Amino acid sequence: MNLVRSELLKIRTTSTWWLLGIGAFVATALAFAVNAWLAHTVLSGRGEEVGVSGAQASAPAQAAGLYTSGQYLGLLFVMLIGILMVTNEFFHQTATTTFLTTPRRTSVILGKLGAASLLGFGFWLATTVVDLIAGAAFLSLDGHGTQLGEWEVHRALLFNLLAYAIWTILGVGIGTLIPNQLGAVITAAVLYLVGTQVVQLLFFLLSNWLDSEAVVKWQVVWPAVASQVMISGEPSQFTPAWWVGALVLTGYAVVSGTAGVLITRRRDIA
Repeated sequence: MNLVRSELLKIRTTSTWWLLGIGAFVATALAFAVNAWLAHTVLSGRGEEVGVSGAQASAPAQAAGLYTSGQYLGLLFVMLIGILMVTNEFFHQTATTTFLTTPRRTSVILGKLGAASLLGFGFWLATTVVDLIAGAAFLSLDGHGTQLGEWEVHRALLFNLLAYAIWTILGVGIGTLIPNQLGAVITAAVLYLVGTQVVQLLFFLLSNWLDSEAVVKWQVVWPAVASQVMISGEPSQFTPAWWVGALVLTGYAVVSGTAGVLITRRRDIA
């Protein structure tokens, strides 16, 4: 716990957390506006106009989308925090001091993983409170009720929390793999923002080539897609069941955390 507190202190005494926090708030507000328009359109019986039908057009499904608004960029921000928790040690040349103070490197990385998960929880809590207040008001005024008693909404909120925790862990793993701060941040951001679009396009083209819509569902192997699938609820023709996304993302967390510990234990610290 002392290691976790020290990691939280390192983040708290810099401008990193509140700059990323502002970014997450802006992203949440913009995403909520888009999701609110989409929910109004779908729940007004015009879901076909925006390509939403079946179970995805239900009030609980739309409420789940509203209450998890901002996840896409929010996960990027918490991943960057996880990266900075590791790369700051090398950028500011404090790694030597850290590992001399705590020679057991496994404990240091576990402390970073624990602190990263707590920061992920903080970001989730802040954005979820905003979404819940705005979403409940919007749905009530739109005549559909808050939908807060629905299991589909509860599941989306809980798995959104899991996604935030896992993506901070992924960030720590990336930071241990690429200790150069600028290189790690740029690589992670490009893979997340551009790589996700490329992967989705490749699977779409592959499904057309093989003449099989089922191929598109395999895009869930990409972690950013898995996060979206995990909170989406019912499967569609393009996505598998929510639990598939949960399993994929959990697998990435386990591999990332393990790799972070092993790499750090073997790395030479000057």
